[in-house]
Parts: sequence; structure tokens; C-alpha cells
Amino acid sequence: MPTPAVSKTATPTKPAQDPHIPGIAGTLFLVLLLASAIGGILLVDVAGDYWVVAWIFGWLLVGLYFLFGLKVASQWEKAVVLRLGRFRKLAGPGAFWIIPIIDNIPNWIDHRVMVTPFSAEKTLTKDTVPVDVDAVLFWVVWDAEKAALEVADYRAAIAWAAQTALREVIGQSMLADILVGRARMDADLQKIIDERTTPWGITVQSVEIRDVVIPPDLEDAMSRQAQAERERQARVILGESEKQIADSFAEASKAYINNPTALHLRAMNMLFEGLKEKGALVIVPSSAVDTMNLGGISGIVSMAQQNTPKGK
Repeated sequence: MPTPAVSKTATPTKPAQDPHIPGIAGTLFLVLLLASAIGGILLVDVAGDYWVVAWIFGWLLVGLYFLFGLKVASQWEKAVVLRLGRFRKLAGPGAFWIIPIIDNIPNWIDHRVMVTPFSAEKTLTKDTVPVDVDAVLFWVVWDAEKAALEVADYRAAIAWAAQTALREVIGQSMLADILVGRARMDADLQKIIDERTTPWGITVQSVEIRDVVIPPDLEDAMSRQAQAERERQARVILGESEKQIADSFAEASKAYINNPTALHLRAMNMLFEGLKEKGALVIVPSSAVDTMNLGGISGIVSMAQQNTPKGK
């Protein structure tokens, strides 16, 4: 299976041709120099003083030197200055000078926290389940010299390092661990990527897993499994409840073992509660009738109901 291209990386580094020339001030300065040159030429035609031409062109060269030698770096960036191909210094932020033609600036290093989205598509887990994982990497350049000299394109390099580390972690993890253990996975990814990028002068601040996509068939199977597990737990809870109820009845029955009078009173109370409702039907086991003389009691209750006036 071919490796997918990193399509979600951050923007590439600044081109080496970016001169950071002050626009308005430099343009006005150049216009003034050209106006002075034209005025000097006209003065030569009138006065015939050729030394004036040399003076004007000398100032023109000095002005061009300052114009192309002046650079300005923003507050959040540093410029890597090379002199005749060798590292000279890190310049910025603010205004600084270079020697035109001799010095050049191949890289402008941004020291702000950068965000790089990356992903691993159709990567097999340890239990051979293909998953798609999207993540976000937060990193910052702490050594501009290493970032410029130790790696050709540090932005692309950190994106590829993050993607390969994500594939490595997925291949060593079970699907269940990926779904429920994102915090541990984030920590593992941060450690692996930081070890690879530290020699480049880059440190990883955090890694966050955004989404984990599994095949639809597997998602349906996991849903059915979760439903069956909930039904099993419901049945277990119901059985535990029945057991607790039985234990409560067994505990309550101990109070009537050596006290038949209390048992008879309880039975009479239950029978009375059932018969006092109009039209109620109470089914009593025959053993209970014989043991607790409920037949006589029910007869007395029935006679009492017949003797009661109908209006009451």
C-alpha cells in the first residue's frame, strides 16, 4: 500500500529571495537619489563640471548599498545570515545590516508556536483493524541555527516525522486502547516526535488526537456488542435485586419462627387489608387457612359485612 502524501502540513518556509526591504522609505530614498543624479547630469551640461557627476554617482552607490543592505525582521522571527556561504549570525528582530552580494539570507525562522495537522490513513492496529487517525501537532523552534543548518526543510521534516510516529504507535496498540486511551497515545506521540526533532532545534509542545475512524461494519458490530453488554448487565442487576429481596424476606421470617401469635396477627392484617376493598378477591393457600384458622376469621368478617347496613 503506497504511503499517502502529507497534504495537511503547514505552509512552507519563506523563500530565500525575500529581502525584507522597507517599502515606502526605500522607494523614497531611491527616488531622491535618481532625482539627484538627473539634476547632476543637467548641471554638467550647463556648467561642465565633471567632478560633480562623480560625486553624484558616488552618493548613488552609497545609497544603493544602504538600501539593499538594510533588512528588517519581525518581532517573532530571526534571519539566518550567511557570509560567502558560511554561517555568520542570527539577526533580528528589528532592523539590521548585511553586506550586499557578500551576505545573503537563505532562511527566516519563525519562533511562534506552529500547528501541523497530520494523519494516518488505513493503518493496521495490533489486532489487524484498519483505522484512520487525524491528529494535530503543536511545536516551536527554540534554536534557529539548528533549524536552518541541520535540516533542509524543517516544516516538511517535522510533518513526516509526526506521520511516521503516528503509524508506529497505531501499529503497536490495540483498537480498544486507541479508542479509550487517547491521552496515553498523545503522550507517546509527543515523546517519540520530540526525540526526533530535538536535534533540529525544534521542541514539541503537545500532540492531540482529533478523530479515530473505524470501518462501518466494525462500528455496527461494536454497537451490537455494547447493546448486548448493557442487556447482560441489566439482567445481572435484576438477579442481584431478587437475591437481596429474598435475603430480606429470610431475615424478616426469623421474627416469626418462635412467635406464632405475631405470625397470625400479620396474616389477619394482610387478609383484612385485602378484604376491606370493595370487590377485592384474595387467594389464600389452604395450608395457611388450616394453620392460622383463617377460615373462621374470614367467616366472621363476612358475617360482619352482611350485618352492616347498606347505606354505610
